[in-house]
Amino acid sequence: MSSQTGDQAMDQGSADICIIGAGSSGIAAAKALKQAGLSFEVFEKGSDIGGNWRYNNDNGMSSAYRSLHIDTSRRNLQYSDFPIPETWPDFCSHWQVMEYLDAYATRFGVKPYVRCRTEVKSVTPAEGGGWTVTLDSGAAKTYRAVLVANGHLWDARWPDFPGQFDGIAIHSHDYKTADPFDDKRVLVVGIGNSAVDIAVDLCRRAKSVHLSTRRGAWIMPKYILGIPTDRWSAFLSRKLRLPTVVTRMIINKLMYLTVGDQERYGVPKPPHPMWREHATISQELLPYIGHGWIKVKPNVKELQGNRIAFVDGSTEPYDAVIYATGYRTTFPFLDRSIFSVEDRQPVQLYRRMVVPHHPGLFFVGLVQPIGATIPLVEIQSRWLAALLSGRLTLPDLATMKQEIAAHWRHVQSRYVDSARYTLEVDFRDYAAQMRRDMESGRAGL
Repeated sequence: MSSQTGDQAMDQGSADICIIGAGSSGIAAAKALKQAGLSFEVFEKGSDIGGNWRYNNDNGMSSAYRSLHIDTSRRNLQYSDFPIPETWPDFCSHWQVMEYLDAYATRFGVKPYVRCRTEVKSVTPAEGGGWTVTLDSGAAKTYRAVLVANGHLWDARWPDFPGQFDGIAIHSHDYKTADPFDDKRVLVVGIGNSAVDIAVDLCRRAKSVHLSTRRGAWIMPKYILGIPTDRWSAFLSRKLRLPTVVTRMIINKLMYLTVGDQERYGVPKPPHPMWREHATISQELLPYIGHGWIKVKPNVKELQGNRIAFVDGSTEPYDAVIYATGYRTTFPFLDRSIFSVEDRQPVQLYRRMVVPHHPGLFFVGLVQPIGATIPLVEIQSRWLAALLSGRLTLPDLATMKQEIAAHWRHVQSRYVDSARYTLEVDFRDYAAQMRRDMESGRAGL
């Protein structure tokens, strides 16, 4: 891995495209630009590539915990032209994902373009066009295009419960191992994938583990009839070409045959069908609840020193609280007047990548699909490489605005009203849009 400083990177002078971040999105973008013959460089705050998948990443942005395994099975996780070895398990650990990303970057010659230990401090419009990128060293350079690929799962979102808790309180972003919680009474707030993983990780070490949920979630097992659940989804949607909603309805029925009624275990069902939200993926949660290792509690009402009150009128004593309450989407190097993501508001990105009012500013991986992001990021990267090399043209500003509005209407009609779905995309529909654009050479609605 290159260890050049930011000053040395700026001295190279030839690159006219900048990529911010060297995680799974940044290296995919770098590979696509390289294959298109474009001149670029990548700035990475940490000392190596990998982003969120590098455990204890010294860039401070990784949310990986020691026991983390991917929720997408191996075949659906991988880049299309670089398969994960068939000898690897169905669901890879973060170490294996990191090994895979490292091999990918090496295979396609991306590493020499990455300038590690280099933080981007600001990205501002340059006089006469382009973007001025200023590094933590103070060095600055103007590029014709900037691709933002620094991820959106690092700026912790904290709940605003009344009262005060006197014990240990952390966000799931900072959870690494169960060791600090040995023999402690722990409350995990949330019922997304991280919350459930952490509760399962803790429950054999802590004195007690409770899981607080505001409105429940659909709990989807990782396996149905011995086959990874997402392979069933892929078969139904890709092979049989069933609409996503129909696919999810069938999966819901298969889930019931596999695990039964989740309410019998004590996990409330949401008031909406499964196709309107992301299911929580866990093979272990329901059995662990059934064994008494984890207890489900309703939403928090008030923090009361060393006790916590819940909306059902109950109170419990706790030594620690872990808030698995998601992330805000922020970009410290960009002024909010240029671009920002607001909860429950349409994201002003054409095709989820292009900032219409600011030519040359693009985003990679700023999406939340049901399933893996990596295959979508690969297509996004090829789309951007085609655009930046002149093989693809953008529509006019009015058309881009129409597309953004149409996408937002779809999100509102399809998914529940939650900040979690601000960046939502339908994998199949979105991938098809990008492929059509590249085939025709002109993006559209």
